[in-house]
Amino acid sequence: MDKLEALITPQSNESLGDYVQRQRRRLGLTQREVALKAEIHPQSYGKVERGQTVQLNQRTQRGLAYALQVPEEYLEALSRGIAVAVEKQQALRFCPQCWTPGSAPDPLWLVLRAQYCFACGTKLQSRCQGCQQPITSLKHRFCPYCGKPYKSSVNRPASQA
Repeated sequence: MDKLEALITPQSNESLGDYVQRQRRRLGLTQREVALKAEIHPQSYGKVERGQTVQLNQRTQRGLAYALQVPEEYLEALSRGIAVAVEKQQALRFCPQCWTPGSAPDPLWLVLRAQYCFACGTKLQSRCQGCQQPITSLKHRFCPYCGKPYKSSVNRPASQA
């Protein structure tokens, strides 16, 4: 397991609130910023962090997975009180055809079962094509290890090239 996987994987006996708070702090975001990204009310997000809300509906779960850049299955497992299977863990992924550099990944790319982009059918990438290190964040366009862009100009549609 690499460092990113260790950081985003729920720890044993960690509550949903503790996990969400740990991931928010890992990203250096405020509660309000996460709530806005997840498209939920800031008070609702605060209740999740405080442990007052432990069951998440699909929309909230998907929004939090997107905002915290974690697989949706982790949030589902924590809200149900079940362990996350270690062999299913994967790094952050993106579609080399559909992703706009510097933007957040599509929430459907964070679903652990997803292997291909739902929109275009391209295989999702989880590692830098230059150094094969796992992708830790799509906030930036370049790999922090080797400096190469995650998305080369070859992958861009003709309208963007």
